[in-house]
Amino acid sequence: METMTEIPVGPPPPGTFYEQVGGEETFRRLVHRFYEGVAEDPLLRPMYPEEDLGPAEERLTLFLIQYWGGPRTYSDRRGHPRLRMRHAPFAVDRAAHDAWLRHMRTAVDELKLPAEQEKQLWDYLVYAASSMVNTPG
Repeated sequence: METMTEIPVGPPPPGTFYEQVGGEETFRRLVHRFYEGVAEDPLLRPMYPEEDLGPAEERLTLFLIQYWGGPRTYSDRRGHPRLRMRHAPFAVDRAAHDAWLRHMRTAVDELKLPAEQEKQLWDYLVYAASSMVNTPG
């Protein structure tokens, strides 16, 4: 027996996910809040060798903007994302995965997105965090 799901009332949101959630400003807020947590995290902070987290913050912001349908500035500046390769020099274990998601959870919650968009964003972030794990433990 097939389960019926509720059909949303009203027209579907226009445009890309990037546009639906508020564009560049939303992703800048998300990533800035995330890096506020990283800056104080004894496990994650050493993974960012630059004294200033600003360049890492900008790279993640541009990546997420592009991934979610915004301008392709990330690829224009850095080429293909190659995320696993770019993270390979760092030992990313389960503890780092969990810390990364903990700070990202705080940042996502503070956006106060509609439930459907929050879930879509969070599901991707959980997937991305899992795919970066390269060290047992």
